[in-house]
Order: sequence, then structure tokens, then C-alpha cells
Amino acid sequence: QVQLVESGGGLVQPGGSLRLSCAASGFTFGTYAMNWYRQAPGKERELVAVISNTGGSTNYADSVKGRFTISRDNAKNTVYLQMNSLKPEDTAVYYCNARYLKVYWGQGTQVTVSS
Repeated sequence: QVQLVESGGGLVQPGGSLRLSCAASGFTFGTYAMNWYRQAPGKERELVAVISNTGGSTNYADSVKGRFTISRDNAKNTVYLQMNSLKPEDTAVYYCNARYLKVYWGQGTQVTVSS
């Protein structure tokens, strides 16, 4: 019954923007910290962004700091990742993750940054 469903991925040119969404269901969303991870071909999974359960604090990987913004709407059980000034090295499958008493993962959405 627990589901995390990512959407919003696709192909964009360098310098472009994408907004990823992750719709959650089947658990108490407002008690869970939410995270975005990514994994590029041949590379290990990387933590990209973190947001506390209330949305009161956020943290980012150095590689995306200043370009990406994580946010959440607890009334909609949704977490977002706004990605600006995209670079080819941002190309990866992006995964939504929820963490509190348990850990849940989404199925991932492909982001490709290429000219």
C-alpha cells in the first residue's frame, strides 16, 4: 500500500530546468523526513537533498547547492525537487526516499541533460 511515485523527469538542455514531484501514500507523510537521491550509470547512489518532516530545514549535496531546491507540501503528501541550471553531470535516475520509523523508496525517474 505504501507508494512513492516520482514524476517530472525527462530530457533537457544544459542550463535548463526541471521540477520533479514525488507523491506519497500509505504512511504518515508529515512525520517523515524526505530525501532525493540520484544514481548515474557506473556511479554509486548519491544523496542530493534532504528536507525535515515539517519542511523547516533543508540540506544539499555540494554538487547541487545553489541550483536545486527541495520543498514539500504536507497537505498534498508531495515532495518536490526544483532543478535549475542543469548540467550534463546531473544526468541520473532520481529517487524519492522517505525516512522515519521505516524507509521507503520510489521507483525512480530519469533525468537526462544533453544538448
